[in-house]
Amino acid sequence: MLSQTVSASSATPPVVVLDGHGLPVADVVRLAEASAHPVPGNDAMKRVEESWNAAREIAAWGRVYGRSTGVGANRSEDVPTEAAADHGLRLLRSHAGAIGDELPEREVRAMLTVRANQILAGGAGLRPTVVTALCEALANGSHPAVNEHGSVGTGDIAPLAQMGLALAGEHPWRGKGTPPAAQPLDNNDALALISSNALTLGQSALALHELRTLLAATQLVAALSLLAVDGSYEAYALPVHEARHHKGSYDVAARMREIFGAPDRPTPPLGRIQDPYGFRCVPQIHGPAQDAADALEDVLTVEINAAAENPLICAEDMAAYHHGGFYMAQLALTLDHFRLAVTQVARLSTSRLSTLNEPAYTRLRPFLADGEPGASGVMILEYAAGGALADLRAFSAPASLGHAVLSRGVEEQASFASLAARQTLRACAAYRQVVGCELVAAVRALRLRDHRPDPTLPVGRAFELADAELESDLADRPLTADVERAAALLERFVE
Repeated sequence: MLSQTVSASSATPPVVVLDGHGLPVADVVRLAEASAHPVPGNDAMKRVEESWNAAREIAAWGRVYGRSTGVGANRSEDVPTEAAADHGLRLLRSHAGAIGDELPEREVRAMLTVRANQILAGGAGLRPTVVTALCEALANGSHPAVNEHGSVGTGDIAPLAQMGLALAGEHPWRGKGTPPAAQPLDNNDALALISSNALTLGQSALALHELRTLLAATQLVAALSLLAVDGSYEAYALPVHEARHHKGSYDVAARMREIFGAPDRPTPPLGRIQDPYGFRCVPQIHGPAQDAADALEDVLTVEINAAAENPLICAEDMAAYHHGGFYMAQLALTLDHFRLAVTQVARLSTSRLSTLNEPAYTRLRPFLADGEPGASGVMILEYAAGGALADLRAFSAPASLGHAVLSRGVEEQASFASLAARQTLRACAAYRQVVGCELVAAVRALRLRDHRPDPTLPVGRAFELADAELESDLADRPLTADVERAAALLERFVE
């Protein structure tokens, strides 16, 4: 059963029904951005109730990690029955030690969304009112204060413990809404609540959504640059990509033909034999990034709908299964792959920017300068884009190479998916700046050549939008505001 989006009315945001099984990345983003309200599904709430009842019964007669025992290296220490009620709150208090900057509201809301949906999958053994409280917070615009660092990719335990203490009434809330009523969390709730990678998954969903949009916009920017240098559509021809059929590259080539209104078998150009790599290799470099985005979405879709708590409560078996499902190797590796692919796309953008500065390709003055002697035009944009690309390269260092031995050596491995998610979010701004530099130069070149693409085609509509928004003054002047405006336009290219 897929999560359902129900439109309430034109005056209120639509409702997303969380069912624990079919929440897509797009709905995580919508709930994070407060453009929809969540409601738990009835069948899913029944699963939560059954899991909660089963967990308490199992813990009453057996040893269950974190409920009747300590955690980490304290897993062999039994918690006496008379201390059980306080054990949960003590666990939350001791683990709510996340450090660093407070996270933005949208990242915390993404975390709340993922955690609510995961609990609804029915394996947490957590009291049902926690789900209701999380959905209430999302609906009314309140969120707990959560700090950045506290996870190494084996569970976002410190940020989620802060959330747990907020639910218990012992940690501050942020936002304009009224926080939900305090929850009576005990030993049967604490570990079950924090045994999740909900923050990492929420951040990954936000980063994927933004970079997917930017990647699609970059194809339009590349198209504008191609027109500015009288480039050929030949590299996007259908026979080329049927002969070497990688899905992403094939789809990107088809989209480039659509952007230009080009036929499947375009006529070879009469001018230069072939274009520089920045134009000729768009499908071969954008394609892997698209494939990497698809792979990341597949992993996220599994994880945000997974009952991955340790131990997993199985009401049908009346058993608590201890396991390592919290370990985020797949996510860390897929995020690392995605960032590396995105960096290749950004590097191609800087290649096109360099070509736009060359009179041999544009038939204009060097650096697209005006008529003043020695004018520098957009010369500085190569340096600015190179600086942003350097940040992007740094963010693309594989987080999965990290290593940690924790809790007296009993947790001797870490995926660092949490770092991979943060780096992917940070990559968004750097990538945006790189492509913004190219867009400023491409529009300037087309203006100088008095070339206005057909407004009925996607490339023409993109030019019209940019032409209306970007400064037309060709004199040497600071271009900071131009790049900022161009970078902010990119989402509108693909609306």
